Amino acid sequence: MAKRKRLTPANPAFLEPAPEVKSALGAPMRAAPIADVAREASASAAAEELAQTLAEAREKGRMVIEVPLEAVKLDHLVRDRVAVQDDDTQALKDSLRARGQKTPVELVQIGEGRYGLISGWRRCMALRALQAETGEARFGTVLGLLRQPEDSADAYQSMVEENEIRVGLSYFERARIVAKSVEAGVFETDRDALQALFQSASRPKRSKIGSFIALVRGLEGALRFPEMIGERLGLSLSRALGEDPELAVQIAATLAEEAPENAEVEQEILSRFLAPAPIVPSPKPPEAAEPAAKAEGPKPDPVKPQPIVGGLSLSHEEGRLVLEGRLVDDKLKARLITWLRQNF
Repeated sequence: MAKRKRLTPANPAFLEPAPEVKSALGAPMRAAPIADVAREASASAAAEELAQTLAEAREKGRMVIEVPLEAVKLDHLVRDRVAVQDDDTQALKDSLRARGQKTPVELVQIGEGRYGLISGWRRCMALRALQAETGEARFGTVLGLLRQPEDSADAYQSMVEENEIRVGLSYFERARIVAKSVEAGVFETDRDALQALFQSASRPKRSKIGSFIALVRGLEGALRFPEMIGERLGLSLSRALGEDPELAVQIAATLAEEAPENAEVEQEILSRFLAPAPIVPSPKPPEAAEPAAKAEGPKPDPVKPQPIVGGLSLSHEEGRLVLEGRLVDDKLKARLITWLRQNF
């Protein structure tokens, strides 16, 4: 008979979790408080340095900022541009619509959240037009560099320099900004303004700009296309205005009456006032009768006019040319005078 084995009851100790094994080194030690203080101080110093660097870059114009277009005062300075061509404006708008603003404008802070425009007038006007046309929010802001001009003269210099480089100004526009800056008290004299605003220009060029100032002050409000007046015509007009102060009133009245629709017609009107006055020969005393014994010689045949174009013929006698025909009128006279002044 097999021997039976006695079983003992289950030991509840086997069901309990194993005892926690503790490291012989004990719990990790907490860092000293001075280390935490040093770490926080270092992080704070780095943040302050970064903030200072960004503020300095912003103030010195090394960082592009984005400002609402409505916060920019476009007429902070008297603009040197008299007119903008429609084709140029449309090309700029197309570029802004397709690729956004690539070149920042120049701004000066004039108050809390307010900026005065130094340069970039065309870009701001194009953005404003696009916002009105499309209503898109992206055209409601402008990218700019913040400048800190030392004075108003420095701001005007920046504006003129950019336009001289980017677009080029007419002589009338150059002279106008000289006159306006003197009127605004930025410069004391025309000479000071010329030297400061166009210091990189040659002396002859500055002299020509200075000559146009008389034209600006005499006819600015009367001219419709002043930026289209060329160098020769402008210098001649300025000289004539200097010789006859009443001439400006006569020209302004004629321009108001005839209301030229384009620059060519306006320049023809201006050229009329440069034509020399007709010379009226003084009456000569009757010549003494020749002795009857002296025979009169044969008279030369009159010069026959030579046709040039339909309605116009030319005859040449000693010391003079004579134009005849239905095309001879004031318009032809003005064109002929302009051509002669430009070529002789």
